[in-house]
Amino acid sequence: MTPPDVNFSVLAPIGFVAIGAMLVLLGEVFLSRAKTFLGREVTDAWIGSVLAFVSMAALALAFYAATVSFAGGQSEVFNPDRGMYQLDRFSSLVTALIALASLLSCGLSIAYLAELRINHGEYYALLLLAVCGMLLLIGAVDLLAVFLGLELMSIPIYVMAGFDRRKLRSNEAALKYFLIGSFASAILLYGMALLYGTAGSTSFAAIRAGFDPANPMALIGLGLVIVGFAFKISSVPFHQWTPDVYEGAPSVATAFMSVTVKAAAFAALLRLLGLAFGPLDDVLGGVVWVLAALTMVVGNLMAVIQDNVKRLLAYSSIAHAGYLLIGVVAGTVEGYSAVLFYLIAYTFMNLGAFGVIVALAQKGQDCERVESFAGLARRRPGLAALMTLFMLSLAGIPGTAGFIGKFSIFAAAVKADVIWLTILGVGMSVVSVYYYLRLPVLMYMREPEGEPHRADTSSFEGLVLVFCAIAVVFLGIFPNEASLPVLDWARDSVRGMWGQ
Repeated sequence: MTPPDVNFSVLAPIGFVAIGAMLVLLGEVFLSRAKTFLGREVTDAWIGSVLAFVSMAALALAFYAATVSFAGGQSEVFNPDRGMYQLDRFSSLVTALIALASLLSCGLSIAYLAELRINHGEYYALLLLAVCGMLLLIGAVDLLAVFLGLELMSIPIYVMAGFDRRKLRSNEAALKYFLIGSFASAILLYGMALLYGTAGSTSFAAIRAGFDPANPMALIGLGLVIVGFAFKISSVPFHQWTPDVYEGAPSVATAFMSVTVKAAAFAALLRLLGLAFGPLDDVLGGVVWVLAALTMVVGNLMAVIQDNVKRLLAYSSIAHAGYLLIGVVAGTVEGYSAVLFYLIAYTFMNLGAFGVIVALAQKGQDCERVESFAGLARRRPGLAALMTLFMLSLAGIPGTAGFIGKFSIFAAAVKADVIWLTILGVGMSVVSVYYYLRLPVLMYMREPEGEPHRADTSSFEGLVLVFCAIAVVFLGIFPNEASLPVLDWARDSVRGMWGQ
């Protein structure tokens, strides 16, 4: 039998991250047995920091491999005889985004986990394994690879949500996430089985060739698959887990999952719809239309009444999923590329907002009550300014990445004649200004209350926050600058995925 002609270079980003996860696990075993290393006392915090650097190095290599693949512009399949994973410009761009966001999340984690005394190597191993699942998911061109990627992504994140085992709410968050996620995975798998039954294959190309919209079984299968993805992107009415998990999980785990899971799930959804089904028909487009409308309304209105910042950002995340679904409803190159740019912008502004919460954590307690931000401009003016910038960007104020992202989504929707949903999106964006500006008003117009905030910020926390702030401003002012034409990158990657 002739061996398959496989291309292992396609797996380079996943390979670097997987090797990093194994090195982290082995490194903790060997370092924990040593009392000194190069004349330095070996402590749990020191081991955690070393393993964090190993993780960041692995993610940096994955980022580099993805950027090289993106620059090359080639579309390569791991096994041409049985295509399940494909690295093209679309998957390369999202891979680079997730690798970068994960690297920044590792930087936020070092001091935070050390203060909680849970800076263990398995946290970084779980993070890297989750990233492996995300990278497999966004490059999948077969339903089997999609399901494997989803599960490899989800299971480590369930554990990360409950990583602070001493806190009841962290355990509760992990259990809720696991139970609801298990049901969603079962629904998704059943939908995939129905699609396989109607098309006779799990390949995206075969499903597109054999999909019959007049077949009720095919429509039910597609509907169940969309329900499974709706859970991952926190779309209403499958969003109930989001606020509890965001609040209960350690803040660095919340920061990581809030941006990477959303980016991976939306990228996989775009890939599935674009390659396996083509433009949405009237029935399916109507379903996604309703999901987008409910998600925007529920997310924004529930965020208004929150007094916990992490829950506020959770409902904010739900609302942003609704905005992103507008681009999915549009179903055009402009709509999909606007979704991709929005994911890039959302990554930096949301990670930055959670980064401020992490930087303010003191004595193992998060600064998560809305009222605890009162007078922050007097105690920590730098962090107050950064939080204000991130809130303005999330609200979509001009001059920030959030504005360009929303404008691109709405413009693509109007061009695709999705008028009423766009009007609703603009109205909900106006509502969001209220709860996003609550924090700047408290920080600058109220006197400090309660215990003083943490007086210092670790070096990595500062670097992450500054990087996110620069990205938010740069993408808001120069979204298509000659040296970094992010809008063009997004548009070209979607066209390449569709073979245009």
